[in-house]
Parts: sequence; C-alpha cells; structure tokens
Amino acid sequence: MAKTPPITDAEWEVMNVLWEGAPLSASEVSDALTQKTQWHPKTVKTLLGRLVRKGVLGYRTDGNRYVYSPAIPRQSYVREESATFLERVFGGETAPMLVHFVRTTRLTSDEIDELRRILDEKTDGKTDDQADGKKGKKKERQS
Repeated sequence: MAKTPPITDAEWEVMNVLWEGAPLSASEVSDALTQKTQWHPKTVKTLLGRLVRKGVLGYRTDGNRYVYSPAIPRQSYVREESATFLERVFGGETAPMLVHFVRTTRLTSDEIDELRRILDEKTDGKTDDQADGKKGKKKERQS
C-alpha cells in the first residue's frame, strides 16, 4: 500500500469535516470549522488548497465554486497513523498498547463487549475484513 501524504493537525480537522460530509463546498467546510475552531474562511481555503496539492482532496467546479471530496479514505490515514503511533510510543508492540488503553481508559459495558467480540474473532482466525463486519455475519460470543 502506498504511503499516505503527511497532513498537519489543522489539515486533519478539515479532512474530518470532509470525511463526514463530502462533497462540500469551501464555504460549507468553513462554516463547519468556524463553529469549532474560529478559523477565518481564508484559512480554511488555504488548508483546502494544501490538501489538494498533496493529493489528499479532489475537487470539481460547480458554477463559480469548488466542491471538495476526499481522495484518500479516512481508514487509510487511521491505519497509517495508528502504525506510526504504535511504533513510536510502544516500539511496535500491540499487546502493551492494548493493555495500557484498557487499563487507563473508562470503558462502557458495550465497549468491553465489543473488545471481547473482536478478540474472540481474532482467536477464531477471522480476517480483518470479517472482524470489521465487511464480510459475513458477526459471530455470537460463546460463554
């Protein structure tokens, strides 16, 4: 898989808006971000331009405005950023990371059940796609 272009924290904010609601015009992206960040619309347009140049966003014209859509799926960035974090903070070791987060994070009963289900699926040898629910049915947890 090709490495995704690096994006800044500010660019992540822009991408999150687009991953949630694309296609969006620059003013729609700006409106969504202004509520959260207080950024000036010109700042948002600068960030959109950077993301287009990096190949992370695509756009089309609609009259006199640009309409933007992600060119790279969120999951690609999440996967790569997770791997980078795992390597940098936990030396690439998954188990210590999971133990750390399970021990230090308040989890709901539903979240704990989901973690059990995922671990059971891994134990049963299901693929990542199956574990993500993309293929087949979810397996019922056995007691």
